[in-house]
Amino acid sequence: MDYHPAWDGAAINGRVVFFAWRLPLFSFDVSGYGVSTMMQDVSSLARLDSFPYRHRLSEVMTHPVLTGHEDMSLAEACDRMDRSKVSSLVVVDTDGRAIGIVTERDVLRSLARLKASALNLRLAEVMASPVRTVPADAYLYVGIARMTRLGLRHLVVVDDAGQPIGMITGRALLKVRASQALVIGDDVAEAESAADMERARKALPALAANLLTEGVSARNIAGIISTVLRDITTRAAEMTEQSLLADGWGAAPAPWALLVLGSGGRGESLLTFDQDNAIVHTGSATDDVWFAEFGRRLNDLLNDAGIPYCDGEVMARNPFWRHSLEDWKTEIRHWVFEPQMQTVMNVDIFFDFQAVHGDRELAQELKQYAIDTAATSAFFLQFLAMNVSQMEVPLGIFGEFVTTHGRLNAKKFGLLPIVGAARAKAVRARVTATSTADRYAALHAAGTMHTDDLSSLLDAHETILRVMLDQQLADLAADQEPSARIEPRKLPRPVQKKLKAAFKRIRTLKTMLGG
Repeated sequence: MDYHPAWDGAAINGRVVFFAWRLPLFSFDVSGYGVSTMMQDVSSLARLDSFPYRHRLSEVMTHPVLTGHEDMSLAEACDRMDRSKVSSLVVVDTDGRAIGIVTERDVLRSLARLKASALNLRLAEVMASPVRTVPADAYLYVGIARMTRLGLRHLVVVDDAGQPIGMITGRALLKVRASQALVIGDDVAEAESAADMERARKALPALAANLLTEGVSARNIAGIISTVLRDITTRAAEMTEQSLLADGWGAAPAPWALLVLGSGGRGESLLTFDQDNAIVHTGSATDDVWFAEFGRRLNDLLNDAGIPYCDGEVMARNPFWRHSLEDWKTEIRHWVFEPQMQTVMNVDIFFDFQAVHGDRELAQELKQYAIDTAATSAFFLQFLAMNVSQMEVPLGIFGEFVTTHGRLNAKKFGLLPIVGAARAKAVRARVTATSTADRYAALHAAGTMHTDDLSSLLDAHETILRVMLDQQLADLAADQEPSARIEPRKLPRPVQKKLKAAFKRIRTLKTMLGG
């Protein structure tokens, strides 16, 4: 690390951005990450405001959101907006999903064009459609970036069913972006090549380093890294579809969804990552020709963008990770009712998936089936629990760290048991959340986990993520490949103490899983 003038690189919603601030910061030299050419004319030091990276849209949105149907008159909409003292109304369909939005600007334009007769217009004739939406659990920076890129004053916040539950406005964001001086960079949503996407990926170490300096939790940083990687995967999928059309393959032969598995799906990726993806579709066996070609091109494109191939071939180009919905259901039944050691490996990756492109309702149907099926098998649930309880803890008889050449694998001995325990308990309780923290929180809310257990496990999870992230940044600074192998004896004494406490807490997971 060097103390020097620079720009802070970040990747926001798949966008390479740089924030300029007035105050100096102990920053990470990003010249080795391929962004130095974008900094040549910059002399002031950038400082990253961490608020948008620590808080989610659900915390700052206005709610409830005002809604109406498309046959409502503009006059009635204006009356409701005035009485509610809001500047917009979301138009919803019969299922309650957002299909458009009417704002004060839309009203003024209509009045300017048609005078008083505009008040008789149906909202379907006035609304802006399709409406831009963002999920409630997305970080605030996602909303800021999307509104900046699209020039929006209003952004609708929706739940998992696509129903509006809140609104983000430019006025509300002034409070959290008042110190933002500049946002520049390439937008992954408009990337045209692997190199465009790689710039966002290369900005991640600098972003992580600065967020740590600003006091952002390692768990939140992992969520941000995962979001960027998922956004890159989404854009790569769009580009792959375009290339198939251009080469005469046509559109997808059936509804389908692209899934990101493992840590990327949980939102817990750090700076060592590879591809873990799969496909679900509703087509026949003959349709697999198209999906196979899609998978091959997608995996090649992501590899070129700096997200390397999975050594275990957990990728859409592998037929094992590319099935119709019915074939996936058959595969899941094999995992659940005929469990083997390979089953655990597949479950570890598969049950954490998130859809990043395509038919999300199809993906949700698959996830719900997987959880419901697994929850019915006591033997399978015991199998998952036993796998976690048999994991080793790297502490000796006197509480000392057990290492190999001075290092220990914090992922194997730390993250995997904590994540695996959360997954096993969540499946038993039919919890659909995917992140480890959200799973534990859901279990606590359901009354199946004591408050002290929740607190200690989340502390252990955060501690292990933090020491891994610190080690990876140190490795990169030393021009070494980052890995999950940490050097515990080089950690400050207080951190060593916390890490030992985390490993000791992991020893109690077997008891917790017995509940």
